[in-house]
Amino acid sequence: MSRPDHKGRRQGRRARGVGRGRERPEDNARVRHRAAGLMAFFYTLLKFIHIAAAITAVGSNITYGVWNALAAREAAHMSFMLKGIKFLDDRIANPSYGVLFLTGLLLIFIGHWSITSLWIIVAIVLFVAVAVIGFAVFSPLLKDQIRLADAGDTASPEFTRLSSRSRMLGPILGIIVIGILVMMVFKPAL
Repeated sequence: MSRPDHKGRRQGRRARGVGRGRERPEDNARVRHRAAGLMAFFYTLLKFIHIAAAITAVGSNITYGVWNALAAREAAHMSFMLKGIKFLDDRIANPSYGVLFLTGLLLIFIGHWSITSLWIIVAIVLFVAVAVIGFAVFSPLLKDQIRLADAGDTASPEFTRLSSRSRMLGPILGIIVIGILVMMVFKPAL
């Protein structure tokens, strides 16, 4: 039995995708273009998250100076203000620094940056320095200050010593963070 003759249908044409052999070059170009567009969008999204995490982390850290200045004026509220700093540090700043580090690494690999670029190495070393100082020095210092403030011992020489160390750490960490920012924005070859 023969097939019915369909008007308007090209004879001898195969069904879509059947027996085509090699793909048409324009199909490959279209797929590559879509993939490149998707990667560009993903890179931009990661960069947005990276910058938002940096603003959140550094912005939280900047408020510590304000909290400390207010606490120095009203010793009765010292414990509350130190606990506020601890909360910001533990729940907002440090997680944001974690997101910042992970998105930074992803941006290096997705953006085809060389991990051996000097500006990336310097930025990572400075970031590790901030993390070590933050976790090894600042956090224990803050815990000790809270312990003394909870005991009502804000006038003791030990509390004064801890407070002066804390005031000294802020600018040091700030300068290191500015160094990281310089590396990220200007990408110097050094």
